Amino acid sequence: MKIRGYRPEDVPAMNRIWNEVVEEGIAFPQEELLDGQTGAEFFAAQSWCGVAEEEDGTIRGLYILHPNNIGRCGHIANASYAVASACRGGHIGEALVKDCLEKAAELGFKVMQFNAVVESNIHARHLYERLGFVQLGVIPRGFRMKDGHYENICPYYHEL
Repeated sequence: MKIRGYRPEDVPAMNRIWNEVVEEGIAFPQEELLDGQTGAEFFAAQSWCGVAEEEDGTIRGLYILHPNNIGRCGHIANASYAVASACRGGHIGEALVKDCLEKAAELGFKVMQFNAVVESNIHARHLYERLGFVQLGVIPRGFRMKDGHYENICPYYHEL
């Protein structure tokens, strides 16, 4: 598997993976699914998108990278990661995060900040902490789960 920049022909696979996470309703704040047009626009609007590609060309995961804010805070990056459910547990997410940190530094970002890591997303939180992210605190009931209940979110940062 390799991580590379996305190409327009990757968008259908990226949409499927992204939408799978959105439909699960337990990690991404988005509620609207991407289609051919909105997905192409969404991914093109990012500072960078990376995809995890198998040797046979199958896309297994992706990340989006963009500024977390504007102006005087524009040096802080934000990112989201999505791995196809059938491929989870195979360290694809770890490869995506590592590549993303390198790409963010390459693009001139100084800090990576995650605004809304759901507290119950233990696998992601352990990965981020293992890679040197620091938890900033807890925002009580900051994320509305798909079933309507609220869970805490844990912001994280990593200096690049």
